Amino acid sequence: MATMDAISVSITDGPLGEPPARPDKGACGAWVVFEGVVRGDEGGGPIVALRYTAYEPMAQNQLAELGESVRAEFGVDCLMVEHSRGLVPVGACSFRLSIASGHRKEALAAMDAFIDRMKKDVPIWKEPVRG
Repeated sequence: MATMDAISVSITDGPLGEPPARPDKGACGAWVVFEGVVRGDEGGGPIVALRYTAYEPMAQNQLAELGESVRAEFGVDCLMVEHSRGLVPVGACSFRLSIASGHRKEALAAMDAFIDRMKKDVPIWKEPVRG
């Protein structure tokens, strides 16, 4: 198991790699990982990829602030968010949120809240790439 900062944010080129290892924290009874995978259909038509763009300095800051807010609100121990920029083909992972918590209910509630707020507030956009 690996150690993990309380909040970790990364925006990287292309599809995301393997998920992170669980944190080495004896108090964490839940490790919840959500992966957003590019579907083959966007806006009612087939696609081959999504192209992500971001206003990166602002997106990094907002993701970190959102992580701190959700961490405090739901009492989770660690939160790691990863998002792609650039081209991500169908079937590849473009977003991952990993949360460590003492209990599953807090982790699942924090995950749902984080994703809803991120989609509403964080300046990351996607554009379908048609075949």
